[in-house]
Amino acid sequence: MDTESVKNIKKILVGVDDSADAQLAFRVAMRRAIDLNATLYIVSVLEKDEMNVFQVLDDDYVHGEREELKKHLLRYQKIAEEAGVIDVRIVIAEGDPGETIVKEVIPSINPDLLIIGALSKQGIRKYFGSQAAYMAKYAPCSVFVVR
Repeated sequence: MDTESVKNIKKILVGVDDSADAQLAFRVAMRRAIDLNATLYIVSVLEKDEMNVFQVLDDDYVHGEREELKKHLLRYQKIAEEAGVIDVRIVIAEGDPGETIVKEVIPSINPDLLIIGALSKQGIRKYFGSQAAYMAKYAPCSVFVVR
C-alpha cells in the first residue's frame, strides 16, 4: 500500500470481542484512526448460534443480550475517545460474525479498512481463523488480521 492510499483511509471498521487478538486489533485500529484522523467503527456480532432455541424465541432474552453487548461496545467507544480518536461509532449486528460483517455491516458503512483479530473467545468457532479467513477473502475492502 503506497503512502497516498494510506492517507485516503477515512473509515476504519474493527471487530471486537473479549479475545486477546480482538483486544490487540482494537488497539491497532485506535492507533490507525488517530494517525489517519479516520472515523472508527467498532462492531460486535450477537451470535444466535450460541443461544438455545428457547433463548432465541424469547424476545426479552435476546433484547437483554443485545443491551449487554451495547453497554460493552460503549465502554470500547469511551476508551477510544479517551485515547484521542475524534469520531467513534458503534455497530451491533446479529448472525454469523464473518458473513454478517461482510454482507451487512461493510455495505452499510463502506469502510476503507477492516481490522480483525485472528482468534475469537466466543462462539462455536472459538478459533476465529475461519471467520478471519472468510472476511479476508470476501470483504470488498482491505483487511488487516491481527495476531
